[in-house]
Amino acid sequence: MESNATAVKLYSLGWRETRTYMFAVLFIVGNIVLPQLCHLFPQGGLIMLPIYFFTLIAAYKFGLRVGLLTAVLSPLINSMLFGMPPAAALPIITIKGVLLAMAAAWMAGKSKGASLLALIGVVLAYQLVGGLIEWAITGSLASALQDWKLGYPGMILQAVGGWLVLNLLLRR
Repeated sequence: MESNATAVKLYSLGWRETRTYMFAVLFIVGNIVLPQLCHLFPQGGLIMLPIYFFTLIAAYKFGLRVGLLTAVLSPLINSMLFGMPPAAALPIITIKGVLLAMAAAWMAGKSKGASLLALIGVVLAYQLVGGLIEWAITGSLASALQDWKLGYPGMILQAVGGWLVLNLLLRR
């Protein structure tokens, strides 16, 4: 398993690099298309948590800046274009996306590879902290636990799918 963890080349792109914005645009497009596909199914967004998938990949592979751009702009653009997520949900979704970008970039820097265990840790970390913040903001434990109750398939998709994408498609 260690060979898979070290096969991925990771970057930390800067704000002044054109590649930062080019990659961010690609991942934002992914975070627009994937949620639209998931919303074709009843509660697809709540179950699959698609708005976070490419944020995880962006931050893990290309660093915090690409991850932050993806995390902040994806939900805003989706909401403006399609009304999903609803405007009232944007603060929590954005906070969780930023936490995901931070956790993924940090883990990538620490692990120097993309192991499945590292990606599971990233997903659990942002969901745990994000859920606590959501509970503090909304005062609703039920809302804070919604991703854990309904969205566990999406969390699994993020960890396993993220590992597959990073290790099979983005090795360079």
